[in-house]
Amino acid sequence: MNYFSPRQFVFIIALAVLLTTLPLQSIFKKMRQKDMKEANERAKMQNAEDPEVGINADENMSGTSHLNEPVTDEPELETLRNELGEMKDKFIRKVAEFENFKKRSSKERIELIQTAGKEVIVDMLEVLDDCERAEKQMSTLDDKAKEGVMLVFNKLKSLLTAKGLKPMETINKEFNPDIHEAITEIPAPIEVQKGKVIDEVQKGYYLNDKIIRFAKVVVGK
Repeated sequence: MNYFSPRQFVFIIALAVLLTTLPLQSIFKKMRQKDMKEANERAKMQNAEDPEVGINADENMSGTSHLNEPVTDEPELETLRNELGEMKDKFIRKVAEFENFKKRSSKERIELIQTAGKEVIVDMLEVLDDCERAEKQMSTLDDKAKEGVMLVFNKLKSLLTAKGLKPMETINKEFNPDIHEAITEIPAPIEVQKGKVIDEVQKGYYLNDKIIRFAKVVVGK
């Protein structure tokens, strides 16, 4: 009676196990391929039914988007855009307001500098009026006295002129209610003087081109 050696016996057992395992591996492989094929077919059918969505659970498969991609909320995005537009508009308005404020402040500062001491100069106008009236009455003074008084008068006028004071020119000018104050009307001596200033009762003055006193005049009619 022939017996297998231990080595032959082990070889036969291993061969039997191998022959039994190969069909099972083949079966499992075919099952996995079938499952993957069915999953792909279901995904294609879903995309065909709703082509606008095109959502795919597998990022390696075809489709317009996948579940792992962030989804944008359109209403929220539109709200953010509107808020951004409003903030931009407010910013532009604030910048424009600030520029206008700077210009206005600069203009006011310049006017303040130009009209500094305005009240003092306005009070000095009455003194200047008295000087001009006295100048017309100096015919009785001798030349030396007249020269001394005129020196003081001219110095006062020069000082006020240096501060920006300028007298108005009114005689034979068209009556202008913006700068003239009509005291009375009299018949014009000649035709061309109708509506014009014939006489000046009180002189008007500018301070740095701004009126600080209106001229009181007599108008021809």
